[in-house]
Amino acid sequence: MQAEELIKLALEEDLGDGDHTSLSTIPRDAKGQARLFIKEKGIIAGIEIAIMVFQQLDKNIRIKKFLKDGAAVNPGDIGFVVEGKVHSILSGERLALNYLQRMSGIASFTHQVAQKLKGLNTKILDTRKTTPNMRYFEKEAVRIGGGYNHRMGLYDMIMIKDNHIDFAGGIEAAVNSVKKYLNKNKKNLKVEIEVRSFEELHEVLAIGQIDRIMLDNFELEDLRKAVEIIDKRFETEASGGISIDNARAYAETGVDFISMGALTHQIKSLDMSLKAIHY
Repeated sequence: MQAEELIKLALEEDLGDGDHTSLSTIPRDAKGQARLFIKEKGIIAGIEIAIMVFQQLDKNIRIKKFLKDGAAVNPGDIGFVVEGKVHSILSGERLALNYLQRMSGIASFTHQVAQKLKGLNTKILDTRKTTPNMRYFEKEAVRIGGGYNHRMGLYDMIMIKDNHIDFAGGIEAAVNSVKKYLNKNKKNLKVEIEVRSFEELHEVLAIGQIDRIMLDNFELEDLRKAVEIIDKRFETEASGGISIDNARAYAETGVDFISMGALTHQIKSLDMSLKAIHY
């Protein structure tokens, strides 16, 4: 689902049959301005999404940007000024801020992790651990913060995990079934498989027919050994037990990717507000 459609649904959720507080306190034709005021150091994300919120409400609203998505911000910075009907500004205020604060929190944390990996070839990936109906925005925030997107959903990549393997009857059965499915349905999807031990790793290497191996919950030295065994025959991804504090150590094993659910599901929103400009 595209951003415009998601924003439309979010506006409908918030507005219902009208912003009765604004309708009852402020004349319909009142005009005004408000500025996005940054209160916390971080990386800004969601500027373009916030603009879309206001423009969906009112095509005549005007916005002057002072910051771009991905910019480093400090308390006191102004992100943009929005000008137009006061009703439109107030009706879009909370939704715009919800996107901005959440996305900026994700971008800020992702940036911190990405900085830990500076100078290494390992890329930091997000996961599907996202807020329902917020995935598009949260994954965009990861990208803005310097990370990379894993699959968007269940539809754009084959990812054979432990439960798939167990239900399918083993690694070989699962891989063979995937290949038959892709051929039958004429789909060109990358295939990743999760391994939980060296025994499973060797079985996957013997079978092949995949693109990436996820090394799940491997201790550092075991991960290093596994990457050496794979020897670039397939892409490698480390997952499980990785935090901002140990991310560089994991990356130094030579693994191609590190996936961290924490990028999107353990985030503190960045503090900011939208305040009326008084003359």
